Amino acid sequence: MKSIYNGFSYLVKAVLPASTFFNQKMKFFVEGRKKVFSELKKLDKSQPWAWFHAASLGEFEQAVPIMEALKKEAPNYRILVSFFSPSGFENKKNHPLTDAIVYLPIDTPKNAQKFIELLNPKLAFFIKYDIWPNFLGELKKRNIRSFLISGAFRDNQIYFKSYGKLFREALQVFEHIFLQNKSSQELLKTIHIENTTVSGDTRFDRVSRQLEYDNKLDFIEKFKGDRLCIVAGSTWPEDEALLLDYINSAPPEVKFIIAPHEIKKDKIERFTAKIEKSTILFSEKIDAEINQHQVLIIDTIGLLSKIYSYADIAYVGGAAGSTGLHNILEPATFGLPIIIGKNFEKFPEAKQLQKLAGLFSASSSEETTQIIKKLINNRQFREKTGMISGHFISSNTGATRSVIQYLKKTATFNDI
Repeated sequence: MKSIYNGFSYLVKAVLPASTFFNQKMKFFVEGRKKVFSELKKLDKSQPWAWFHAASLGEFEQAVPIMEALKKEAPNYRILVSFFSPSGFENKKNHPLTDAIVYLPIDTPKNAQKFIELLNPKLAFFIKYDIWPNFLGELKKRNIRSFLISGAFRDNQIYFKSYGKLFREALQVFEHIFLQNKSSQELLKTIHIENTTVSGDTRFDRVSRQLEYDNKLDFIEKFKGDRLCIVAGSTWPEDEALLLDYINSAPPEVKFIIAPHEIKKDKIERFTAKIEKSTILFSEKIDAEINQHQVLIIDTIGLLSKIYSYADIAYVGGAAGSTGLHNILEPATFGLPIIIGKNFEKFPEAKQLQKLAGLFSASSSEETTQIIKKLINNRQFREKTGMISGHFISSNTGATRSVIQYLKKTATFNDI
């Protein structure tokens, strides 16, 4: 199995450059990896390094509370983050919490050896699910402490298959695995992995902190006024299709803020052309009376978490199609009723919040309209649903504390 895996890794490394001619994202993927080792050679090794690996943006957000706590408890540590995807790297490459950000090289034995040798971290944290056997094997060879944070497992994953030995061995490298739920812990026991703690998901710690920040946005206050506001975040065309009928039929006392997942001019123009209400883009707000419009489209990134603080109802995109549900915890932390599409089987937090009656799933525009109307017309129902969402967040925080307490018990921060 290992020889097949390594052969495939080398094959991927060899053919990837050809993909850059057809896809801009793949160009970032390939070109960014060319600079990794030169960047590692420049690092100041006078202080210890902690390495965090995140597949993309969502996993980075899960890592943030641990990075913040580590900086507080052990300020001598420097933090390097590696990303697998360009979307993660390009959005977070200048994040103030990190001391260095790089792409993770393709998981070949040679790349893993060189990466770990140059960085020589004291601690390594892998987030949620991005498991790379050669990198983990190299950490084991060098007796470097490694941890899996916010792990979540399902019985259809390769670890639990007859042909998954290589990946089971990779999991066994971790000194400790911090899990989101009890079912994941029970699954790992079936493959004889018991060095685990059900700590929860660090994303709850991350989003709960948003309430402590300054979320004020003057242009949103001006746009919303005293109207009821529906914020649709991280939407794809499939999500927008669910919302469009209600947007076009909505009374003037309801306003809409749409934040598409992809900021592409042609897609935004196609969607805007279908909207029958007065619509303005974020990029146009300087030259117009923003409060005169009923629909505001956010054609920029980085504002959504603050915008949710102005919402009365939230729609979270990704589950109407096959792209994957986006972060429902951000609006939930502000105590909002949440609407999503129908495809969320792989998202336990959404399933749990639905059971609690803080989240609603719609499979058609008719269902979406029905849910929105009920939430708008019944204020008591809307507020009760929002309270359920807010409590869902506050009752699930603490995963970060669990990780830090473990580190303190197993070694002083001066020694790790």
